[in-house]
Amino acid sequence: MSLPHGFIDELRTRVTLSQVVGRKVTWDMRKSNMAKGDFWAPCPFHQEKTASFHVDDRKGFYYCFGCQAKGDVVSFLKEKDNLSFMEAVETLCREAGMQMPARDLQAIQKADRRTQLVEVMEEAVKWFRLQLKTSAAAEARAYLEKRSMSFEAQDRWEIGFAPDQRQGLFHALTQKGIAPDLIVDSGVCAKPDDNAAPYDRFRGRIIFPIRDGRGRAISFGGRAIDPNARAKYLNGPETELFDKGRNLYNQGPAREAAGKGLPLIVAEGYMDVIALSEAGFRATVAPLGTAVTEDQLRLLWRISDEPVIALDGDAAGIRAALRVIDLAFPILEAGKGLRFAVLPQGQDPDDLIKAQGAVAMQRVLDDAQPMVKLFWQREIEGKVFDSPERKAALDKKLRAALSKITDPLIRGHYNEEIKALRLTLFGREAKPFRQWNPRQSSGFVGAKGRFASMRPVVPMLSTRASLLAQTGGSEEASREAVILATLMVHPRLIARFESALECCDFTGPGHDRLRDLLLIHVDADDPRAILTEQRPEVVESIFSHPYVRNALAIKPLDDLEKAEFLVAYDLFFLTTERSRLREIEEAAQDIEGVADEGLTWRLHKLNQARDDAFVGPQGKSRESIIAPNGVAIDKDVLEEFRRIFDSICFEKGKNRRG
Repeated sequence: MSLPHGFIDELRTRVTLSQVVGRKVTWDMRKSNMAKGDFWAPCPFHQEKTASFHVDDRKGFYYCFGCQAKGDVVSFLKEKDNLSFMEAVETLCREAGMQMPARDLQAIQKADRRTQLVEVMEEAVKWFRLQLKTSAAAEARAYLEKRSMSFEAQDRWEIGFAPDQRQGLFHALTQKGIAPDLIVDSGVCAKPDDNAAPYDRFRGRIIFPIRDGRGRAISFGGRAIDPNARAKYLNGPETELFDKGRNLYNQGPAREAAGKGLPLIVAEGYMDVIALSEAGFRATVAPLGTAVTEDQLRLLWRISDEPVIALDGDAAGIRAALRVIDLAFPILEAGKGLRFAVLPQGQDPDDLIKAQGAVAMQRVLDDAQPMVKLFWQREIEGKVFDSPERKAALDKKLRAALSKITDPLIRGHYNEEIKALRLTLFGREAKPFRQWNPRQSSGFVGAKGRFASMRPVVPMLSTRASLLAQTGGSEEASREAVILATLMVHPRLIARFESALECCDFTGPGHDRLRDLLLIHVDADDPRAILTEQRPEVVESIFSHPYVRNALAIKPLDDLEKAEFLVAYDLFFLTTERSRLREIEEAAQDIEGVADEGLTWRLHKLNQARDDAFVGPQGKSRESIIAPNGVAIDKDVLEEFRRIFDSICFEKGKNRRG
């Protein structure tokens, strides 16, 4: 929904930033000057004792000199309460007494009806809570006491009771003047097929109100008191308010707690959520009577980048986890994942906390495993791989599952992890799992047929004559060494290539750690001295590398512009070469041993492009530039990768500053 021009500005003028922030912090009265709209407090976004968080009421902005958090009143609510932009605006509108703009008459009518349905649900919450105090609820109160739920906890979670009456709630709501059609449409009552009077949907059950992310009652869950009841748990039906596949139990409070840094936990049911939250794990949610859906999974990732699925220690809990894995694979994104915490056999979170306390539950959460480990365990559990046929069947099943991961970067990392696990299972002498090795004469390790005769990647004449080929060893590691040496000599270039360095994998011995240290000390005047103190052996090996010694001997690093060119060229080569290898591997993994002229042509063109990148534009009519390392490169190509690096660094820097 788009907001009218000037609406946000009007909202900011009606709401005082210090008033909103003041509900979350304690002002430092010695440092603040309230008469001038100048407020100081310990930062609400990170732990500190000094007042480094500044609010300027006149400008309507805040800034923390410790963690660099900044923004206005809308961004404060978004970050502090973990709200979306529109949710933050709606919260401020209610506080300012402003009406959220409606798009059209139909939307207004629909919003009015939803408001009426919410009012019905709130009246039902009150009625159910009152019933819990009656004599008819004695058995329900005994059950709650047995589950160690105190009266205070019952109030916090708004626990209620539905007596075993056909029309108890219906009569109570109609006596308040609520129309029968609203009562039925809210889902608390149902209308029989014979058009008789509506009847209560929940009877003889403990009631758990279900609220959406904004705190509105949208449905109920009921647990049967009778052990012989047809359904132990019963949820309300799908309504205009309630879509069970798009909501989570305890969603709002868990989102706020996760926004404060607590890990997001996904439990199985209502009582597990309550037990965990009461034990201090307040960022806990549960699906609503169904297996986790794709919409719920996306909602979890909006709350936290890596939720922990807490599984009951039984077969049903394991099956539920495995369903989540299959659901998650196609929608995995970089930075978004799942971890799985498996409880002891036969125990749920409530049982474990009662028996051993919150410390035992924390140990289980600390031992949570990444999704790839549980996926691997599923594929090998109870199986014996004592023949080539069984191993091949495992490989085929693994490939089929991993092919569902649409993100090529994540799929590549899963492949690497599975390779390592497979080698551990079968021994180091085993053939790697579909491993592409372009440096061998065949395309695949152990490949047969047309792939066995595929042209190897052989350096062209200019490449074989280059210093990289003469010095031997890993060509990529040589380029990495030159990049790191150049940056240590010219520390001003570190910030220039910061984003590109973060995105590029360094595979040489100790190179990745040295790259990380350079990024940490990006503002240091002499990073070489710092790195020599922390990683002397790696720094020494880099500056003693033949290619680096040669570069220093002809003194290209003394010229900042030439040094910048050298870093840009080598980074560009590493990035494009590794992208090429990933593309070859992905293309090859899609082939199940079928000869394909199109694939052969694609791989040939990829290798030819690599050869052309090495050779440069010698013999071509276009203008070329001789790089400091003696390689000629097309001027247009140079300008293109300079433009690419400029855009990457600009966007990354802009995101980091914002």
